[in-house]
Amino acid sequence: MSTTQSERLRELLEPLVISQGLDLEEIAVHSVGRKRVLRVVVDSDTGADLDRIADVSRVLSARLDESDAMGEGEYTLEVGTPGAERLLREHRHYVRATGRLVKFQLAEGDELVARILGVDDEGLDLEVPGVKGRKATTRRLGFQDVVRARVQVEFNRKDQKEEGA
Repeated sequence: MSTTQSERLRELLEPLVISQGLDLEEIAVHSVGRKRVLRVVVDSDTGADLDRIADVSRVLSARLDESDAMGEGEYTLEVGTPGAERLLREHRHYVRATGRLVKFQLAEGDELVARILGVDDEGLDLEVPGVKGRKATTRRLGFQDVVRARVQVEFNRKDQKEEGA
């Protein structure tokens, strides 16, 4: 997708997404055979349930039908959320991932898996799980030290309420 089309779509759609109380995270156009698929990823601090996704989808679809942003050819609009193992790119992504386990690729080349305890403008406060019966430790990580970060899916995580009981 050309930068011009990407910028034009973002300019067209972002105000509509914001008006629905959501953040526009990604826009991508993919070719699938003769058809094109416009994927729009939205999110918010409180998440986006199916009703909110349906509402924003209707608003975006109506606006796209009024404009020529997608050209004359057929396309399919898909609106969704980032998913369970999302990449963390923006400050707000880290804030939303507070309490979650994240795999970090560090600038020094190492990998670190830790739980985000807190986020501020400079970086992250983390809890690094203990290994082989050792207690968890805390660590401070600056944003400049993070090359890549991805939320990890936890199937066996004990609810914090259960741990305190």
